[in-house]
Amino acid sequence: MILAVAAGLASGWFVPTETTVTEVAPGVFFRKTMTQPNFIGCNQGWVIFKDFVLVIDANFPNQAEEVIRLIRKTTEKPIRYVFDTHYHGDHADGNQKFSAIGATPIASEDSRSQFDTKGIAGFEKAKKENPKVYDHLEYQKPVLYFPKNLVIDDGTQRVELIHFGHAHTAGDAVAWLPKAGLLFTGDACVNGPFNYLGDGNSASWIRVVSEMQKLPVKQVCPGHGEMGGPEVLEKQKRYFVELRQAVQQLIDKGRTLAEIKEQIDLPFYKEWTGVDVKTKPDNIEFVYSELTGSGKPK
Repeated sequence: MILAVAAGLASGWFVPTETTVTEVAPGVFFRKTMTQPNFIGCNQGWVIFKDFVLVIDANFPNQAEEVIRLIRKTTEKPIRYVFDTHYHGDHADGNQKFSAIGATPIASEDSRSQFDTKGIAGFEKAKKENPKVYDHLEYQKPVLYFPKNLVIDDGTQRVELIHFGHAHTAGDAVAWLPKAGLLFTGDACVNGPFNYLGDGNSASWIRVVSEMQKLPVKQVCPGHGEMGGPEVLEKQKRYFVELRQAVQQLIDKGRTLAEIKEQIDLPFYKEWTGVDVKTKPDNIEFVYSELTGSGKPK
């Protein structure tokens, strides 16, 4: 991993040891979080409207507190909404920190059942494993759900929250800022070796990214990794297209799952992320289970 990080640093495509805040458009901020040596959560964003602020992804509780402090350096306007791109704890467990200051958590309707089940279970597990961050906190689910899209527009800023379909999770949604050409993707698109397929659907994920590509995107603010241009969407899609093709080719040759994990090779993936595709065996197993109909791997 050290060599992979060094390679990434040398090529200039990601700086895993830094957390940075960038004003990517007037009144629109992107917080890229560090992933090395400690994973502290997801990337976040906030949009300053005329009378209020919208936050994109709550993150972990301690990071929610940090982003509130950062927002206060840019504006004193009240934080009215926090948009959870999906239910995972590194994107939504800090909801209660925003609710405590009057913000309304928002998510897609298709994520509701996951917040009600896996989200709560993950939060309770985190309370036991990380009491320093979670102790005495209660889980806060979104209280406003939208079916396919929700537009927040006050004449100064316009943010379109869009659910394209099942990608990283069944409830993934993105924040599209058409005036600036900015797309905050959550984990429906990442930039680097951060994909997790445990709640995903790789075939549907490809279709979701294709729908994102129909937008006139100028900048992608991913759920993890560095901000980039529309090529980030293409790289994300290409990973799943090539992973599915490579696994299927080896299945057709009669290879077992163990052999596939040993033999698979995606040069593009290493070029993009700095790590070999074999270092993500869970994703290989998941795609194998999808293509063979064998069910989710155990």
